[in-house]
Amino acid sequence: MKLMLRFMKPYTARIIITVILKFLAVISELFIPYTLEYVIDDIAPTKNMKLVALYGIVMVVFAVLGLFFNVMGNRMATYTSKNAIRNVRSELFEKTMFLGGEEFDRASLPSVISRMTSDSYNVQSFLGIVQRMGVRAPIMLLGGIIIAGRMDISLTLVLLCMIPVLAFIIIFISKKGIPMFRKVQGMLDGIVCIMRENISGVRVIRALSKHYYEKDRFEKQSDALAESDIKAGMVMALPNPVMTLFLNTGLTLIILIGAYRVNSGVMKTGVILAFLTYFNMIMQAVMGINRIFILYSKAGASADRIDDLLSIKNSVEDLPEDANDGTDSSKNDGSDYAIIFDKVSIDKMGLKDISFKVKKGQSLGIIGSTGCGKTTILNLLLRFYDPDSGTISIDGKPVKYYSRKALRQKFGVVFQNDIIFNDTIYENIDFGRNLDKKDIEKGAQNAEIADYIEGLPDKYQHILAIKGMNLSGGQRQRMLVARALAGGSEIIILDDSSSALDYRTDARLRENLKKNYPHVTNVMIAQRVSSVRDMNSIIVMDKGRIIGYGDHESLMENCETYRETYNMQMGEEMCNAANQ
Repeated sequence: MKLMLRFMKPYTARIIITVILKFLAVISELFIPYTLEYVIDDIAPTKNMKLVALYGIVMVVFAVLGLFFNVMGNRMATYTSKNAIRNVRSELFEKTMFLGGEEFDRASLPSVISRMTSDSYNVQSFLGIVQRMGVRAPIMLLGGIIIAGRMDISLTLVLLCMIPVLAFIIIFISKKGIPMFRKVQGMLDGIVCIMRENISGVRVIRALSKHYYEKDRFEKQSDALAESDIKAGMVMALPNPVMTLFLNTGLTLIILIGAYRVNSGVMKTGVILAFLTYFNMIMQAVMGINRIFILYSKAGASADRIDDLLSIKNSVEDLPEDANDGTDSSKNDGSDYAIIFDKVSIDKMGLKDISFKVKKGQSLGIIGSTGCGKTTILNLLLRFYDPDSGTISIDGKPVKYYSRKALRQKFGVVFQNDIIFNDTIYENIDFGRNLDKKDIEKGAQNAEIADYIEGLPDKYQHILAIKGMNLSGGQRQRMLVARALAGGSEIIILDDSSSALDYRTDARLRENLKKNYPHVTNVMIAQRVSSVRDMNSIIVMDKGRIIGYGDHESLMENCETYRETYNMQMGEEMCNAANQ
């Protein structure tokens, strides 16, 4: 509830106007039965048709006013709820963009997606209904009881006896429903996860003929979700028939008692007709309140999930953008090193006691088996995670003394599973940085993708499919390298970005980096020895530790793992080169 109040606070003025409009609408509607009773009991017996017509016009005016105020109030409520949820989604998106790696791993992508979609929709539905019915229903309930009480206290007592019973039913069922809907939303995360995996890996699934297996997996999760949703729905649907039973019983009692009192001469006919109308209004109000509580059960669970995500505190603390960069003699060693790792360990990712240095303008290759910790070094450099011990420095200054923006502007990065957007080639390379056209073309040229682009009818305005599905694996990697090079960054990191390239293209790409970016520090993470053999220094990783560190020649002499890998791969490369 605190989350909803926080995001509704900026719209306080509009909410007050909505309350006033809905109040005026209800008052207009409440006067119609009262006027009808007066016309039937006091004016009709006089047979003054002009006066009857006049009061008929008054009733029409009240009806039109009620319609007008309701429409205006509903429009205001819709505006408020939609904009409040727009702000919720914006804050969720921003929070997701700046979550630390550890926090994002814990939140999980499918859960983040469902919180931004279905959970935010549940909250929006509640905020809309609570402004429309949350004002209208209580006022109509209270106003109807007050006016009905002035008309006949005996019939009003019948209503008053039922309201506590109905209130108990609503509150009891709502308390049961919130935990059940929270479980449903949690299971929805699993559905989103399976859908995302299958859509992303649809080619592999088809190639291995595993569509029936994945279909069964999806249906099991879907059936479990449906079962939980049905149970929650059955619990929340219980109040409606029970309340209808009580209200119809009350209506029957009112008719019986009213008929008896009319026959006894202690009540006029118009009173019972007006009273039945008020009873119908009160019944609608009670049903409206019940609907609010049903939606609150969903919205309450969804709001808690959204609040859980928004309240996550990053383990990686960020400096303000305008803060002093922390440059002082005690934090800057004045060296010429672009990157320094000093006894860095991070237990949860299996990285232990990593130390190395890379001078500005020099190159570093990192090689090792899958899962040995190569990409973890990249994640630590960009400060997606903080190490448990040790220090990481960029340009002689610990990374924790940089703001997030200042640190990451130093890097041009290609990740293993980087993203191509459904946009033009130009925009994919520029990536919203407003780069000069010459820089875009230079990046493409040095990434060995310019010839392909120039051969397209639309050249740099050619539209790429989502995830670059209309590109080959090698073209996609070169497009990403072009993006990293175009920004003119101080440090270029290529994480296994040449795995889909043929050996000649890979060699030309490395030569371009060496020749055309002499002052740029280059870090290349690779599986192939040929991609890193010409680097100034090479790190050999195994099980989170450095088992070899030096240039190619020294590693061939001193590192058995590197030597075995080189001999094995060079045999394959010679065969491949001959075939090409």
